[in-house]
Amino acid sequence: MGEVFAGRYELVDPIGRGGVGAVWRSWDHRRRRYVAAKVLQQSDAHALLRFVREQAMRIDHPHVLAPASWAADDDKVLFTMDLVRGGSLAHLIGDYGPLPPRFVCVLLDQLLAGLAAVHAEGVIHRDIKPANVLLEATGTRTPHVRLSDFGIAMRKGDARLTEADFVVGTPGYFAPEQMSGDEPDFSADLYAVGLVALYLLSGRKPDAQAIVQRFEADGMPPAPVGVPAPLWQVVGTLLQPDPRVRFRTATGARKALAAAVELIPEPGPDEEPVEVFDQIGPLPPGFGPDGPEGLEGPEGAARSDGSGRAGRSDGSPAPGGGAVPAPAQPRPRPPQPRGRHAAPLPAHEPLTHTRTQVEAPAARPLAGPLPQPQAPEPGPGPGPVPASAADTASVQSPAVPRPRPGPPAKVVIPVLVLAALCFAVGITALVLS
Repeated sequence: MGEVFAGRYELVDPIGRGGVGAVWRSWDHRRRRYVAAKVLQQSDAHALLRFVREQAMRIDHPHVLAPASWAADDDKVLFTMDLVRGGSLAHLIGDYGPLPPRFVCVLLDQLLAGLAAVHAEGVIHRDIKPANVLLEATGTRTPHVRLSDFGIAMRKGDARLTEADFVVGTPGYFAPEQMSGDEPDFSADLYAVGLVALYLLSGRKPDAQAIVQRFEADGMPPAPVGVPAPLWQVVGTLLQPDPRVRFRTATGARKALAAAVELIPEPGPDEEPVEVFDQIGPLPPGFGPDGPEGLEGPEGAARSDGSGRAGRSDGSPAPGGGAVPAPAQPRPRPPQPRGRHAAPLPAHEPLTHTRTQVEAPAARPLAGPLPQPQAPEPGPGPGPVPASAADTASVQSPAVPRPRPGPPAKVVIPVLVLAALCFAVGITALVLS
């Protein structure tokens, strides 16, 4: 079986890789369903801070894929999301090339709806691109978009994690004002949506620099071949180099898009339907639709990663757990279908999980038996210790009886001298008599 993380998430197989973490298909033993788990691979403070920011994004919207929970185990951290099986817009273009305009309108409307929810939370995504727009595996039914990857997102007004003269994001999807060093704003996300729209309509990555030059020269260039003029009016407004000329909000862009769709002809009967395939592929051996095979009941499902006890949902060991079976040998990952034309995912190296143990120093043997505490003698005493003194007093060993001290030396010496003189006078008196 796979590695169980924090007593709850069993890593099944890798399904993707980002800038700072690998994404795994994982079995959630608590909710008993498959989820996507993003595991942090880098351990430097900068990457960890971005990871913490990303897992803190809690945006509940049907077209947003935000983190749902997180967990930590030894020196690794992860957060989980819904498992989206249809790949990204990049996979869809790899399967079909340029997409029909009305189909593109459906995708853009859902993307703008998710982006409006993100902006309503005061969050700037800053990395909108085809690879970060995922799809549910809906087949030939209406597609379902999920905006994902908030790794470099930030709330408006938050401190930046990079210097002001550095641009964060994916090259080719920057807004012109970002390249000039302006502060990140919602308008830059809308510009990236325009680039994604052009990518879907043309089937290839747009040349951002050439687009800026065309708009600066012509204002609103003519629509590209195959793009309906009403749809181009919406996309072209998103692509305006001057952010003051773009749509002010994602909701405003949606309204303009809804009006444009009414003017776009319906697809013909001979137009090939677009199918969103399952891009993840079958489960590896040892796992089924209901989780790891050979587990019965919640106690068996909540195995730990080698402690010999079942684990609670919060990662702590549960009492009375049975022994954990020996870990299975590493297994090769089966080939995964990637739609109609794309190649399988590249193989990923399995995560290493090293548990560091700190040994306590050996206790020294006692020199002898501890003294037994003595019962206090009856009689008047100083009374109970005040609360303030009891709170600050240190714990001491039981008192051991000690001999009472004699008189000090400065008193003993004069007494002995006086006694010697008296003895000498007495002896002298006897001799004279």
